[in-house]
Amino acid sequence: MRSLADIAPEGILLAGAGRAILLQIADPAVGRGVAAHSHFVAHPMRRLTATLSYIYALSNGDAEDVAAVRRAVNRAHAPVRSAPGETPAYDAFDPESQLWVTATLYDSAVSLWERVFGALGDAEAERVYREYAVLGTTLQMPEGSWPATRADFAVYWADRLERLEVGRDARRVSDALLTAWNAPAPVRAAMPLVRFVTAGLLPDRLRAPYGFQWTDRRQRRFDRLIDGIAPVYRALPTAVRQLPERRYLAGLRRDREWRPGHAARATAPTSGPHAARSRSDARTPR
Repeated sequence: MRSLADIAPEGILLAGAGRAILLQIADPAVGRGVAAHSHFVAHPMRRLTATLSYIYALSNGDAEDVAAVRRAVNRAHAPVRSAPGETPAYDAFDPESQLWVTATLYDSAVSLWERVFGALGDAEAERVYREYAVLGTTLQMPEGSWPATRADFAVYWADRLERLEVGRDARRVSDALLTAWNAPAPVRAAMPLVRFVTAGLLPDRLRAPYGFQWTDRRQRRFDRLIDGIAPVYRALPTAVRQLPERRYLAGLRRDREWRPGHAARATAPTSGPHAARSRSDARTPR
């Protein structure tokens, strides 16, 4: 039965990163916090590296990996809070905001995974869903705030989508993210395709507010692109498909070993897939 440890390593999920971010910042509080404190504009790859390292550590890392990314994220989040009287108010430690961010990561990853590999069975879909909560509960999100079942999540998701608002902060961050003017040249060259895929994956009601012009013709082009890529991707060796995870975890461990005091063994959360399953036990999606 598949789990978070099977799904998270798939490199194809990087195609959904833009969708997840644009959904996150359409929450005005999250959007304001990101706009005021994020390195998206000056260092777009740094933010991507931090997010992917966090996801890969929690899904398939060891206890020291988890402890390292937890410390790093909490350090980064500590100054991200609004001044008294500022609106919208925001705080990176806010459990509701962390719930929304975790929800976007889950929905974006699983939606794209199922489009490429096919629908998960009911039992394994529920397992994957429950395990994705660790992306929030490792920080300040209480376990009880994650909707209990996928049916409960669907209600939560529909309600949150209706309350999203693409304001000035969200547009400014999305423009910087999808232009990537300060990224390496190969990344900038890929941005037209990234923008197209991001627009195709977004819920329809958010496309126009983000400035995407979407037509039936573009939808057909998007469907052909995904349907053409899927069988090619599935045929790739597992080592190739999961290369991003291995590289990011290796980078995390090099950084961890360089830091003074790394020899002291860290304590990680005892719940979640990383506590019960080692990297060597992870199965590969069929």
